Formats: sequence, C-alpha cells, structure tokens
Amino acid sequence: MLKRIWRGWTTVANADAYEELLRSTIFPGIKDRTIPGFIGIELLRRPLDTEVEFMTIMTFTDDDAVARFAGPAKEAVVPPAARRLLSHYEPHAAHYELRGD
Repeated sequence: MLKRIWRGWTTVANADAYEELLRSTIFPGIKDRTIPGFIGIELLRRPLDTEVEFMTIMTFTDDDAVARFAGPAKEAVVPPAARRLLSHYEPHAAHYELRGD
C-alpha cells in the first residue's frame, strides 16, 4: 500500500474557499474517476502565521495505481481552479510505502 502526500498553501483569506473547492469539487471528481487501486483521500489543514497549509494524503494499492491517477511522472495534480486559490504548492508529491497500521 502507498501513501501519496502533497502540500499546498493559501492566504488566510483564501483558505475556506480552497477547502470548499476540495470538498465539493476536486475530491468528488477524483472519486468519480473510479481509478483502479485508489483507496481514499484525507485532508489536513494547519494555520500558520501568514498563510494556511493544506496536506492531502491519498492511499493507493500500488505504484501502478498512483500512475493511473497522476501519470507516469507522478507529478502533482493541481487543477486550474485550485491554482487560482493557492499561493504556492509542491510540484511533486511524495510517495511512501505503508509499513504498518
């Protein structure tokens, strides 16, 4: 099992709008793709001094499932609507093998 971890940051003013976009549009869109090997996605939010950090943790069965989601280079998947709300984001996600419960 693999965990795909990615982070993006918004201004404080854009944080609620970005979270709403994730919950109402982006996450349902990912689930609607019915990607073989995609298990689920989690959202974490952390306020910082001048911005808000968001982290997504996606769970996949294997490396092939990640490639079906993100393409062979496995780069970050950031739709245009999300880019408009983000101040900056990681261009690549990190991939970790799950080694325990």
